Amino acid sequence: MKVMVVVGTRPEVIKLAPVITALRPLVDTIVCSSGQHREMLEHAMSFFSLKADLRYDAMVPGQSLNALTARLMEQFDRALEQVQPDWVLVQGDTTTALCAGLAAFHHGVKVGHVEAGLRTGDLASPFPEEANRSLLGRIATLHFAPTARARESLLREGVRDDTIVVTGNTVVDAINAVRRSWDVAPPPVPAELAALESEVPQVLVTCHRRENHGEVLLAICGMLRRLCARYPDHRWVFPVHLNPKVRKPVLEELSGIANLVLLDPVDYPTSLYLISRSVLVVSDSGGIQEEAPTFGVPTVVMRDATERMEGIDAGYATLAGRSDISIEQEVIRWLEEPARRASLVARSNPYGDGRAAERIVASLTGQPMEAFLG
Repeated sequence: MKVMVVVGTRPEVIKLAPVITALRPLVDTIVCSSGQHREMLEHAMSFFSLKADLRYDAMVPGQSLNALTARLMEQFDRALEQVQPDWVLVQGDTTTALCAGLAAFHHGVKVGHVEAGLRTGDLASPFPEEANRSLLGRIATLHFAPTARARESLLREGVRDDTIVVTGNTVVDAINAVRRSWDVAPPPVPAELAALESEVPQVLVTCHRRENHGEVLLAICGMLRRLCARYPDHRWVFPVHLNPKVRKPVLEELSGIANLVLLDPVDYPTSLYLISRSVLVVSDSGGIQEEAPTFGVPTVVMRDATERMEGIDAGYATLAGRSDISIEQEVIRWLEEPARRASLVARSNPYGDGRAAERIVASLTGQPMEAFLG
């Protein structure tokens, strides 16, 4: 059996690395990189000791989503003709994942969708991710749902039950691999933080989604200025995304604040280290909502809707919307309730148990497996 695993962004590498590692001893495994987020992707590939067998360069400065889609479809057409795989494995909801799945479907190649079934119910939030994963839900052969909630979403859409496997999320597998590496070498500390007091309570902030660009981001910057002034004894750490629609306003609005550290984008192990050292995360990221529970760290989600309600229901996160006022209120609530934060440490991660890759590979190779129960 031959499996082509497609990656294009850092989250795809992180969440598919455990699967690739588990697949390679058993089947012919070809890794195809679209280069959708090339720099951040390469950093993650290097950490997990992965190399792409096929490498493309999809990004052109200023191109539209449609232009990106057209380039990706052409690239994957060539890749499929060259590799002739039995399966194409994609992850999540990126344009890379959608285009690879659709190209495989056009070639009559079976599609395995890792992290299937996540839904907000709003095609505009997040955009275009909700549409991408919903479309993949119509064409995938096997749906690797991370949780029972994701499985229920697929069933409501008419996906056959016998094509859904509840696996847990592979990000927990990846986090476990990173934490094991810390037993050998200490976790990396950004140079900007290395000389600062380590015992200061830290809040991690990330923001990158399209729906938060423009006026929303400017309001979030104003909120962060207020919070830095309200909590001068806290260190606020903000790795700033490379997208100029994020980077320019953030650097213009937030530079020079004494207790706010603006970082360049960090690699995955450093990102996990920053989460582990934080008392709270404030983010619009999907992945961080899954990662923070492993460290018992709560998250304020700066979005109107989330496809990851398991963390909300388990008490790990609050959905604050995109209003700077409502986000600020939720941050204050978490920071003023240390006992509430401390209660999370003993809870299990609702997103996975570290055996997701094992279940995915067992399904692809026809081996028996026990589903993730949450």
